[in-house]
Amino acid sequence: MKKAFVSWSGGKDCCQAAYQAIQQGFEIQYLLNMATSDGRRSCSHGISARWIRLQSEATGIAVIQQPTTVDNYEAVFSNTLLKLKSEGVHYGIFGDIDFEPHREWITRVCAAAGIMPVLPLWQKDQTRIMQDFIEQGFVSVVVATQADMLEEEWLGRQIDASFLADLAAYDENITPCGEAGEYHTLVIDGPLFKKRLEIQAAGKVRRDKNWFLEIRKCVLAEKKAEGGT
Repeated sequence: MKKAFVSWSGGKDCCQAAYQAIQQGFEIQYLLNMATSDGRRSCSHGISARWIRLQSEATGIAVIQQPTTVDNYEAVFSNTLLKLKSEGVHYGIFGDIDFEPHREWITRVCAAAGIMPVLPLWQKDQTRIMQDFIEQGFVSVVVATQADMLEEEWLGRQIDASFLADLAAYDENITPCGEAGEYHTLVIDGPLFKKRLEIQAAGKVRRDKNWFLEIRKCVLAEKKAEGGT
C-alpha cells in the first residue's frame, strides 16, 4: 500500500495531481495545507482555512493545517513530514508543473525526511493538463489574480473551455495553468469529491498586488446529477 499525503493549496493543480496519483495506486491519507501564522488562511493562495477544511469534508480526506511564517516555513514543513513518515506515510504528492527551483526544494526537503516525492504533472503540456482537468469533471473557480495581469472581473470565473479560450485571447503570455502565479483557483467539485462546495456569497478585494475573491459563505451540497444544471 503506497500511503501518501498531498501538498494541498485547494487549487486545481494539487487536486489534479492527487487524482492522477490515486489512479497510479497511491492511497491519499492526508491533505497537507500550510497556513498563515494565525491559521486563518492558506499560505499559497490566500484562501480562508475554513474552505480548505470544507474541501477535506467534501472529499473525505483528512486535512492537516500547519500555521507557519516565511521564516520557519521549511522547518515546520520538514517536521510535519517526519511526523507523517512515523505514521507510515512514505510518499508526497505535489502539483508542480515546471518551476525547477521549487522542484529542487521539494526533492531536498523530502529526502531529508525520508519521503519520496511524486509529481504527476511535471513538465506536461499545460493546455493538455487543463483540458484533462475539465474533461474529468473537475469544477474550480478563480479566487486570486495578479492585479497587473488579470483584473478583478476574472475572479469567480469557472475553469472551462471558454475560460481557456478567453485567457489565450486576452494575453498569449499568460500560462494556461497560471504557473507563473497569474491566477489561482479553488476546486469545488470533481471525481475526488463526495459532495460539492457551493459558494453562496462572495466579494472582491485587493490586497497589495493581488485581487482576491473573498468568499463569505460556502456550504456543502449534494453533487449534481450528471447532465444536470
